Amino acid sequence: MATDKIRIKDIAERAGVSVGTVDRVLHERPNVSKTAREKVEKALAEMDYQPNVYASALAYNKDYTFFCIIPLHDSEAYWDEVEQGVKAATARRRDFHITLKMLYYERFNGPSFVQATNECLDQNPDGVIVVPAKLEITRAFTDQLADKNIPFILLDSYLPDLKPLAFFGQDSFQSGYFAARMMMLIASKEKEIMMMKQLKDGHVGSKQQSNRETGFRHYMRDHFPEIQITDVNLPLGESKAQFDKILEEFFTTHPHIHHCITFNSKAHLVGEFLLRTNRRNVQIMGYDMVPKNAECVRQGSISFLIAQHAYMQGYACIETLFQAIVLKKEVTPVNYMPIELLTKENIEFYRRINI
Repeated sequence: MATDKIRIKDIAERAGVSVGTVDRVLHERPNVSKTAREKVEKALAEMDYQPNVYASALAYNKDYTFFCIIPLHDSEAYWDEVEQGVKAATARRRDFHITLKMLYYERFNGPSFVQATNECLDQNPDGVIVVPAKLEITRAFTDQLADKNIPFILLDSYLPDLKPLAFFGQDSFQSGYFAARMMMLIASKEKEIMMMKQLKDGHVGSKQQSNRETGFRHYMRDHFPEIQITDVNLPLGESKAQFDKILEEFFTTHPHIHHCITFNSKAHLVGEFLLRTNRRNVQIMGYDMVPKNAECVRQGSISFLIAQHAYMQGYACIETLFQAIVLKKEVTPVNYMPIELLTKENIEFYRRINI
């Protein structure tokens, strides 16, 4: 008998139990004796019964609340792409009574992260997506989630010791290694390259950025140790005028530099400066296909972007919570995103893909 034709009544007759007992077993409800459960499970195996998990989840009619905790961001930033993906996936599963709540925290602001996560805990979510802050305060939050048996997904930075349900993001070390290898295809004869950073109290914005830099420097040390890497800091929170002043001074005093790398999504800060000052002899490699970066690629001030499908990451996080919590399916724990190189020639073909 085909699975979609098997009725609860058929299973009950084969198992020699009531229809109510079969229903309780199928929906994992209590008040079923061990003997009755074994009879039902034996009948299900003999009939090769495959439950329609979608229909069961819809029939269950439970409400679910998922929280997404990400850094506060501009409307055209990397995290905006993530947020749009999260919202799109939630809309797709609206029939399953899923509600999404967004919470934001300020980067480098521990109390802000704690405030956002406490607000999340107070509302007893069914599942959580979180972009980690510092390990200690992130662990304090995820330990509480674990104590409450609330599944959580880490986005962007992989911290396996926290034991998340899943992780989505690039292999950041390999991404930085790849960036160096690609850059050296065109910059192998240079004596010095610029590395643009945005620091707050001496720290970059995420573990991902730090790991990318480690991968980049690892490749350079092994293959091009003679090339000097010079850091330029455009401090977080400063004005564009201040950035222009820093960049003008740097390029005036380093006219021999023709290549720049940055591991955050703000390559456009340098790209827009180069366009305004008509400096066409500098090639930039940056990260993330956000609109301002893409426009610089089109105009030629950014030569390469390494992309990782921010929209898809957000989308996949919600879909994974849905599969694990609503449909009770096994999910893939570690999900590395593509390391993709975008140029002026192919950037228009880079599209969002719903998973």
